[in-house]
Amino acid sequence: MPIIIAVLGILLLFVLIARVKLNAFLAFIIVCLFVGIFQGMHLPDIVKSIQRGIGNTLGFLVLILGLGAMLGKLVADSGAAQRITTRMVDAFGVKNVQWAMVVTGFIVGIPMFYSVGFVILIPLVFTIAISTGLPLLYVGLPMLTSLSVTHGYLPPHPAPTAIAAMFNADIGKTLMYGIVIAIPAILVAGPLFARTIKNVEAKPLKEFYNPVLIPEEELPSTALSILTALLPIILIGIGIAGENLLSEGLLQEILIFLGNPVIALLISVLVAIYSLGISRGKDMKTVMQSISTSVSTITMILLIIAGAGALKEVLIDSKVSEYIASSLEGSSISPLILAWLIATAIRVSVGSATVAGLTAAGIVLPLTASTGVSAELMVLAIGSGSLMLSHVNDTGFWMFKEYFNLTVKETLSTWTVMETLVGIMGLLGVLVLNTII
Repeated sequence: MPIIIAVLGILLLFVLIARVKLNAFLAFIIVCLFVGIFQGMHLPDIVKSIQRGIGNTLGFLVLILGLGAMLGKLVADSGAAQRITTRMVDAFGVKNVQWAMVVTGFIVGIPMFYSVGFVILIPLVFTIAISTGLPLLYVGLPMLTSLSVTHGYLPPHPAPTAIAAMFNADIGKTLMYGIVIAIPAILVAGPLFARTIKNVEAKPLKEFYNPVLIPEEELPSTALSILTALLPIILIGIGIAGENLLSEGLLQEILIFLGNPVIALLISVLVAIYSLGISRGKDMKTVMQSISTSVSTITMILLIIAGAGALKEVLIDSKVSEYIASSLEGSSISPLILAWLIATAIRVSVGSATVAGLTAAGIVLPLTASTGVSAELMVLAIGSGSLMLSHVNDTGFWMFKEYFNLTVKETLSTWTVMETLVGIMGLLGVLVLNTII
């Protein structure tokens, strides 16, 4: 019976979001009430579970996502993202422009939300395609693959960070494992796949083909742009190295402190405020306005994650998760594959990668404790599944279609295949890492 209730709850979530077009946060709360009531929970206990789930989920994530949004906005507004793109193309040359776009998408994608990175970098893709005479998709798809992978796999992006918090996974290890898995996934789904679709001709609308770029002389330097964008990863890497290579003492304690994701992002934002703002002639009021705008853009994302946290708590308190875990204990299917399949199923049904990942995490959470599987790899398996088979119920699908002015069939044969390759390569990478660590 608990499994049936869980399935019905997921179906209800799908209907409310995909059919009724209800706000995802409201849909999550309604499903929480549905699951709690039909599992026989007392009404006051359901409300307490919802409150506890929201509080426990947001306590850590508000810091990570808020600081991450600030850093991404500063990188975008300063022209650092534009500088990275143009410099990478110059460094790699026209013949290797795909690799330039891969590196650019990865560097810019680390601190920046997918939709923001997409809108900022697409005009640059169009400009590069015009100047080189190369097909738009040949140039653009590798960059979008990198953005998608960083969005689905790597903290400090919302879904992987929230899922890591649910599983009590180490953020640093999740990031490092994620980078290892991301590299082959990007190469296969990006440059290699893009070479097979040269016959698909994108004809973007004129309003998208006239990008407004910041003048060259107003851009920050290449070194400063890359250093600022990657500073969180550098600091987290230093923390991991200190924890594993140094003996206990003051130096190790300081390095671990600097490598804490919250502290790493805080330092990165403070550095960016000066290096990409104040030192370039902007006054503090202008920089702070930019930061305020960045935080307002993540409000709904935080609410959706909060709703998913509430559902996770109701599933646990109502014993649904415990029942599912005990039912699957004797299963021969790897927990990693199972988590990936559940995330994929929800992704296909609901469309949102964030909703798919967080909902799947709430369902399979008990499997980590009962099977002993790596929490970090569970995060990455779910993240990979949440990117699978993007189609007409995903906003990313329509952004790609409209900006490149493709038919639905062409979008399915390009964007959807790319996202599916990313999801499959992610799972393969997780399974390989599982045999090593």
